[in-house]
Amino acid sequence: MRNGASRPAKRTPVGTTALTNLQFLLLFGAMLVAAAGNTALQSIMPAIGREIGIADFWVAVAYTSSAILWVLLASYWAQKSDTHGRKRLMLMGVGGFIVSMTLCGIVLRAGLSRAIPGVTTFILFALARGIYGTLGCATPSATQAYLASRTRRSGRVAALSSLSSSFGLGTILGPALAPLFVLPFIGLSGPLFAFALIALFVFLAIWRWLPDDSKDVVREGRGAAMSYPSLATSPTGASIVASTAPQSTRVRWRDPRVARWITAGIVSGHAQAATLTALGFFVIDRLVLAPSGSEMPISIVMMAGASATLAAQWGLIPRLGLSPRTMIIGGSLVAAAGCGALVLAHNLYGLVIGFALTSLGFGFTRPGFTGGASLAVPLAEQGGVAGAITGANGISYVAAPSLGMALYGLDPDLPFLVAAALLVGLAIWGRARLPT
Repeated sequence: MRNGASRPAKRTPVGTTALTNLQFLLLFGAMLVAAAGNTALQSIMPAIGREIGIADFWVAVAYTSSAILWVLLASYWAQKSDTHGRKRLMLMGVGGFIVSMTLCGIVLRAGLSRAIPGVTTFILFALARGIYGTLGCATPSATQAYLASRTRRSGRVAALSSLSSSFGLGTILGPALAPLFVLPFIGLSGPLFAFALIALFVFLAIWRWLPDDSKDVVREGRGAAMSYPSLATSPTGASIVASTAPQSTRVRWRDPRVARWITAGIVSGHAQAATLTALGFFVIDRLVLAPSGSEMPISIVMMAGASATLAAQWGLIPRLGLSPRTMIIGGSLVAAAGCGALVLAHNLYGLVIGFALTSLGFGFTRPGFTGGASLAVPLAEQGGVAGAITGANGISYVAAPSLGMALYGLDPDLPFLVAAALLVGLAIWGRARLPT
């Protein structure tokens, strides 16, 4: 080659994908920032609500409004990712996150400084969160579809699993980083601006370095709806199955082959969503904390729970080789014991142990019902059952958070006691009704 001649850019494939390492990291970053930003917000909302003076119930409703929109629209954007450019939808999703977090930060800062009344603050906050619920759910399906379309079929599951792990990692990083961004000049709204800024860098990097696919003629590989990014919705593999399995007819919840597994998933999902929504308020009240400064203990408890969930799903389940039925029964009993430990806890150590135990149990129940439903149908229907699983995961966000906070208003121990009773009942029912 002559001096001065240009050399072709060196490509470093990721596994069996045609992506470079940088391009894979861009996809990973888009998913990671969504999960981290949402769980960071989840860890500070109880303190913000108490500081502004809004009833705990309405704080939870305002926060979870975006989750309901996510559940309703995730499948729509997943379908659009198959017909539109995946990069465009990715940028739309990340852009929606940036706009939503920025507006939420401005509104909450105004409320914390008493520039606007508390009721107005949370109405505007819910509207701003709606932007993310409407647009942000496009990001997971677009990133999955982009990766799948550039991955050999033999390596697609491994590549998508690596990508989906960003959600699990984000559930730890979000609460870990949130207290660092509570700064004197912006206070509790600081994490929202910080994660909006981080997402802006991700947005610009995707726009600059990720190849455009809008003119691709063939788009092998599909996007799939994913559950709302939260501590209560760690990955179970359903979206990966939907992305890799052949197109199939929808499997309905009442289908006798999967109905019992879906029932188990909905019951355990409601118990998890209700207790998680109440957790931050419970930490403040149990430790008798002032709202300002409570974000660090809440984050520590949430980090312990996220770590325990990932320990179950990434460490214990692959090694123990348990059946789906055993995972649901055993996980329900462990989670129920954790709820009981939370009620008995009177210091930070006790709360950490209790929530870690609770999350460890839920770390078994979610893959348990996912695996049971998947094994109940043939390969040709895996895509359809994955959609049913994702819907069952999402439905927990419609009513459970509000029910949990309504119980919390009656007695702070009630969400955890009721959840424990549901979980014990699920274990008894599962032992009698779930197939071996």
